[in-house]
Formats: sequence, C-alpha cells, structure tokens
Amino acid sequence: MTLLPHIWWPPALLALALLIDVVLSLRPPKFIRDCLDGVRFPREWWWTLIVIKTTAVVGLVAGIWMPGVAFAANTGVIIYFVSAAVAHVRARFTGTEFWINCLGMLALAIIVQVLSVLP
Repeated sequence: MTLLPHIWWPPALLALALLIDVVLSLRPPKFIRDCLDGVRFPREWWWTLIVIKTTAVVGLVAGIWMPGVAFAANTGVIIYFVSAAVAHVRARFTGTEFWINCLGMLALAIIVQVLSVLP
C-alpha cells in the first residue's frame, strides 16, 4: 500500500468541506451554535474545534504530496466525527444537525479514506 492518495481530489474535497466549516465556525451561524449547545460543548472551548479542523485541512492538502500525511489527517477526521456522533447520542441530541452535519461529514471522511487507499 502506498501512503499517497491514489487520486488527489477526494482529500481535496474533504479539505474544502472542512475549510468551509472552519470559516463558518469563526462566527457560528445558528445551526452550528445549536449543534454545539445541543451536545453541551462549552462555549469557552469552541475555538479548539477551529484549530482541530484547520490542522486537518493542512494535513489533507499536504498529504496529497507527502506520504502518509493525508491518511493520518483523514483518520483524525474520522475519529473526530465518530467522537461527535457519540457526543450527540449521549446528549440525546439526534435531530437534523446529527444526521446531516455530523453523520454526513463522517460518511464523507470514510468515503474519502476508502477512495484514497484503494488501488
């Protein structure tokens, strides 16, 4: 198995989706505020999510050329959204935000990982 993505655009697409999420999170619209409040994530810690997602964007983009970096960043994104899904379930906050935002991004991250490692 090579540690470079077989095709460049899936990690780039995931990086773009996360970058849009980062930009939106700088001044969170109602659906993001509702989501974070719904899982009872402390507002003082919201900035950490921006740092985590920005790091993932950098890793996904750098990993298009640097072996293993996109794989590691994508794995981190999957773990992030699995953790978010667990937080949603534990908080019993499983409305639209859970199904579309959380599980949608988790599905995208998994699909990107599979497409990146398949020959």
